[in-house]
Amino acid sequence: MRLTVVGCSGSYPGPDSPASCYLLEAEHTPEEGPGAGETRTWRILLDLGNGALGALHRHVDPLTVDAVFLSHLHADHCLDLCGYYVMRKYHPTGPQPRIPVWGPAGTAERMARAYDLPVDPGMTEEFDFREHADGAGPVTIGPFRVEPHRVVHPVAAYALSVTAGGRTLVYSGDTGPCPALDEAAAGAHLLLAEASFRTAEDNPPDLHMTGADCGRTASKAGVERLVLTHVPPWHDRADAEAEARTEWTGPLDVARAGATYDV
Repeated sequence: MRLTVVGCSGSYPGPDSPASCYLLEAEHTPEEGPGAGETRTWRILLDLGNGALGALHRHVDPLTVDAVFLSHLHADHCLDLCGYYVMRKYHPTGPQPRIPVWGPAGTAERMARAYDLPVDPGMTEEFDFREHADGAGPVTIGPFRVEPHRVVHPVAAYALSVTAGGRTLVYSGDTGPCPALDEAAAGAHLLLAEASFRTAEDNPPDLHMTGADCGRTASKAGVERLVLTHVPPWHDRADAEAEARTEWTGPLDVARAGATYDV
């Protein structure tokens, strides 16, 4: 599968990137159901933070996305679902088919409020909202097997493990260091981990990770590659990279909008 970093700015859109949004693509030939026997590129989004929908147009037609998976319901991870709702509802070619949107409990209500819609129907005519359930196991969309792992954050938040073609990407979402992330990341081919904090500062617990935390997680999990993301515009990306290097000796990148990785 291929990862495209649509947006990677932490907490709010920065001068060089929208907020969090990651496009995953993989080829797949369904054996049954609609499109059986036809090979095509399947696409999912991990998060759709503010500013990301516009940037997504640079990479693919947003109407070709098959599903959206939200790690949690803070604005920098979900708010551009509002614009996506408008695009799918009022597109000149007509209303688009519903697509599934997985997220924490209450996602449908949260998004209705965000666009000042009545909860019923809210955005449910455009999106088939489904809830991450702790311990429920993975879901399958085309070639993608996606499993949520509840992590630590002030709101319900999930790391997302995505497997396709025998390769696995794990996206931390927003989280402090925790055993759930360690377990989710074990053996991953690419760990996409948020590095919002710096070690030298007095950071609150169970909120975000430092670059050093990301490096330790990658080392414990035995991942193949570490990509740092969600660095806020008020921090220097080089600091996150230098911190990670104190704990991790493998391949390391700091995410940039537009970067691609073959997982």
